[in-house]
Amino acid sequence: MTVTRVCVRCIMDTTDPEITFDNAGVCSHCYRYDRVAAQRLIPRDQRDDKLKLLVEEIKSAGAGKDYDCVIGVSGGVDSTYVAWIVKELGLRPLAVHLDNGWNSELAVANIEKTLNVLGIDLYTHVIDWEEFRDLQVSFLKAATPDGEVPTDHAILALLYELASKHRLRHVITGMNVVSEAILPEKWGYGYFDWTYVSDVHRRFGTASLSTYPHFSLLRLFYHIFIRRIRMVSILNYIDYDKKQAMDMLQNKLGWVYYGGKHYESIYTRFYQAYVLPRKFNIDKRKAHYSNLILSGQMSRDEASESMKLAVYPAQLLEGDREYAIKKLELTPTGFDAIMASPNKTFRDYRTSYSLFEKAKKLVNITRSYIG
Repeated sequence: MTVTRVCVRCIMDTTDPEITFDNAGVCSHCYRYDRVAAQRLIPRDQRDDKLKLLVEEIKSAGAGKDYDCVIGVSGGVDSTYVAWIVKELGLRPLAVHLDNGWNSELAVANIEKTLNVLGIDLYTHVIDWEEFRDLQVSFLKAATPDGEVPTDHAILALLYELASKHRLRHVITGMNVVSEAILPEKWGYGYFDWTYVSDVHRRFGTASLSTYPHFSLLRLFYHIFIRRIRMVSILNYIDYDKKQAMDMLQNKLGWVYYGGKHYESIYTRFYQAYVLPRKFNIDKRKAHYSNLILSGQMSRDEASESMKLAVYPAQLLEGDREYAIKKLELTPTGFDAIMASPNKTFRDYRTSYSLFEKAKKLVNITRSYIG
């Protein structure tokens, strides 16, 4: 019988096969969080000055243009709070939204209310459904736990392209250390790696991805070093408290909570609550809650108690399953075969992993330009 070992500081455990522990029982994810927080969180005594300089830089770079920055909006907590913050700072953002066919009605309503109240222009890219469906099914057949890569890669590509189109140098994202620095590599690799995306599709797909938003390594180099577009994690410049942010959004904007992280998307809700636990024995709440523990926004006892609750109401989860199978044009038997297939990771496919690792070491690319 396999015994699950749990970190004594957070709640990450050996369901992540690559986790390690020190002699005191503290896990490798805790050490990584401490390292990333030290690198990327602006020290409290420097935040006001650093934020002021950042805003001045963005306004100066956007002078004389219709907008001075691009933001992504999904209807979730982080991106909605970013929209609020940038307007509070006096910036002129263009909001970009990817409609991949899986938006919940609540997400659409939350986005509409937010942008109307804040007076932010919206660009919505409606993805070609047949292309995107084929790519999502390809990732299901690939049997890797990072099945949200098709959406995440397209969003990143759109943010870069819209910034380039409008000659803007700043994309302000909701990525942040205090709520999402913990994620095992094999759970979420690949949203920036077109080599990986295209290899999975080459093996399992049938449709041409002629209109799917994407970027190659060469295109990424162009965006970063020629157009000098910078990804800014603005939530790392402020004292970002997730619960306080949600309360503020509900009170000020009429924003409504979805019941889980990234549950604004029906597919994400289905994938995280149904596919990951059943096929890969992955419950992403462990990573989400552990991150909040380490940032001081949740106690370990609170996280442990929350893990005892169902990941999502059973009756709603079964409805999502039926809806997803039908929308993806699978049969129940075909879907069950996918769920029963041998599990793999990104390492079983062609990637640009080694190149990205070398780039990180040589030019510190993630912190200087993407973090």
